[in-house]
Amino acid sequence: MYELKVITNFSAAHQLKNFDGACEGLHGHNWKIEVCVTSDVLNEAEIVVDFRVLKQHVNAVMASLDHKFLNDLEAFKDQNPSSENIARYVAEQLSLLLQAPEIKVSRVTAWESETACATYYPS
Repeated sequence: MYELKVITNFSAAHQLKNFDGACEGLHGHNWKIEVCVTSDVLNEAEIVVDFRVLKQHVNAVMASLDHKFLNDLEAFKDQNPSSENIARYVAEQLSLLLQAPEIKVSRVTAWESETACATYYPS
């Protein structure tokens, strides 16, 4: 099994509903996003996927989040834009963009600060 990782970031504002604490108010983060994809086969170039192509797909997902008020996005209308749900959203959106069925999103980690993150593992 091969695993590739790319790291990117985005900045956005959000607020957590039904949360007892400061994060219930409007605030923002500079999220660091780690995306890992796996495959047990290599293509004809003997790579899983060109990092440039993977980064293009990841950047497309980041563009949907960057400099937005996350609570206003359709994906978060019925759920909090928490780090947990952001990691899941990134994994699901990236899975839709990957055209090779042998390449799977194995995990996405959303860091909301240097010391706090949430990781989503698609099943």
